[in-house]
Amino acid sequence: MAEQLKAFFSPALVRRLAGDVTRVHPAFPDKAFIRQATKGLEDLELLDRGRHIARALEAHLPPRYPDAVQVLLESLGPEHASDELIGAGMAPFFYLPHTLFVATRGLGDFEVSMRAQYELTKRFSAESSIRPYIAAEPERTMAILRQWAGDGNAHVRRLVSEGTRLRLPWAMRVAWLDAHPERVKELLELLKDDPASLVRRSVANNLNDLGKVHPALLLRTCSAWLEGATPARRDLVEHALRSAVKRGEPGALRLLGYGSKAAVEITGVVITPKRATQELLVDLGVHFMKGSGKTARKVFKLKRITLQPGGAAELAKTI
Repeated sequence: MAEQLKAFFSPALVRRLAGDVTRVHPAFPDKAFIRQATKGLEDLELLDRGRHIARALEAHLPPRYPDAVQVLLESLGPEHASDELIGAGMAPFFYLPHTLFVATRGLGDFEVSMRAQYELTKRFSAESSIRPYIAAEPERTMAILRQWAGDGNAHVRRLVSEGTRLRLPWAMRVAWLDAHPERVKELLELLKDDPASLVRRSVANNLNDLGKVHPALLLRTCSAWLEGATPARRDLVEHALRSAVKRGEPGALRLLGYGSKAAVEITGVVITPKRATQELLVDLGVHFMKGSGKTARKVFKLKRITLQPGGAAELAKTI
C-alpha cells in the first residue's frame, strides 16, 4: 500500500503539473522543471517526493514569491465537489507540492500565503502548511482562523480545526498550540455544531489530540458540550473521548455513562437459562506495517451489539 501511495507522485504527475502551470504562464521552463522534478524522484518516499517537486517549482517559478503564488493559484483545478472526500482517493494529493511551497517559501508574505492556503484547502488541505505560520505568527494566524470558522466552505472550516490539532499526523509539532490549549478550544467552540460531518469529525479529532496533552481540559470541554447536546454533538463527544476511553480513564467513562460503581445490591440470583444475553462493545485491531518493517497496532471501534444466547452477528468495516 505504501508503495502505491508514493507512486502517485510519478513522472506523469510532474508532466501534468508542468502543463497546468505552462497553460497560465507560458514563460514557465517546463522542460527544465520536469528534468529537475523527476531526477531521483523514484528513490524517495511519499512526503519527500512532494518536497522534491516543491523545490523544483521554487527553482523555476517567477523569483518573487507573490508572483510565483499567483501563477500557482491561476493553475488550480476545480474545488472539492462536495463537503465530503469519500471516493476522492489520492487525487487531492496532486496539490501537496503546492502547499509545501507555501509552507517553506511564504513566511515573509503572510497575507499572500493566507490567500493561497484558503484556495488550496478547498482542493486538498492546508492543515500542514498552516502550522509554520501558527508557530511564527500565532496571534495573526489565529485571527485568520477565527474568521475562517464562519466561512461558507466546509473545507475551509475544517482547516481551522485540523490545522490546530496538537498531534496532527505527519505534521510538525507547534509548541505554541501545546502551551495555549484554551485558544484552540475557542476555535472548536465555533465549530462543535457545524452542519458538515467532515468538520465535526475534525473537531472530534482535535479534541482527542488535546486530551493526550491536556486531559483535564478535554473532560471539562466534553462535559460542557454534553449538556443539552444534539445527537450529532453527542456523537462528536464520543469520538473525541475514544482514546481516553481506550486508556480506561474514569472521567471519560463516567461522561459516557460507564465506570461508576453501581449503587445496587444483587441477591437471590437465579439465571434461567444458564446462557444469557451479552452486551458487547466490539473493537477491531489492525497491525499496520511501518517503514521500519515493524508493525504498529491501531484499534478501531466497530460496533455495540446485543448478542442473544447462541446468536451470531456479522460485522464489517472498511479501512
